[in-house]
Amino acid sequence: MHQHHKINYIEMPSKDLNKSKVFFSMVFGWTFTDYGPAYCAFSNEGINGGFYLADLSISSHTGAPLIVLYSSNLEASQAAVLAAGGSILKPIFSFPGGRRFQFSDPNGSEYAVWSE
Repeated sequence: MHQHHKINYIEMPSKDLNKSKVFFSMVFGWTFTDYGPAYCAFSNEGINGGFYLADLSISSHTGAPLIVLYSSNLEASQAAVLAAGGSILKPIFSFPGGRRFQFSDPNGSEYAVWSE
């Protein structure tokens, strides 16, 4: 159910939609629906969203929001990111409330994964 004034959907740039779909499918088990050659959507992943074709990437260093995913096994998630062609930007570190790591996907966009 949609909730009034709550974050409902997120769209992220992708230099190569196929790379994004393969990476997020392999690492996090996401599935996608294609809407033409320049857009694909995902749903039921904590929030619904999509990737749009653009010669851009997201990075917290340029002021973009950091998209953070949850994992019940941080070490396994970090290994899966590497196995699927991602790069670790910040290896697992502790912060108040848990641990996390930051990575870039094969298109150069930055994300993070956290756990208690």
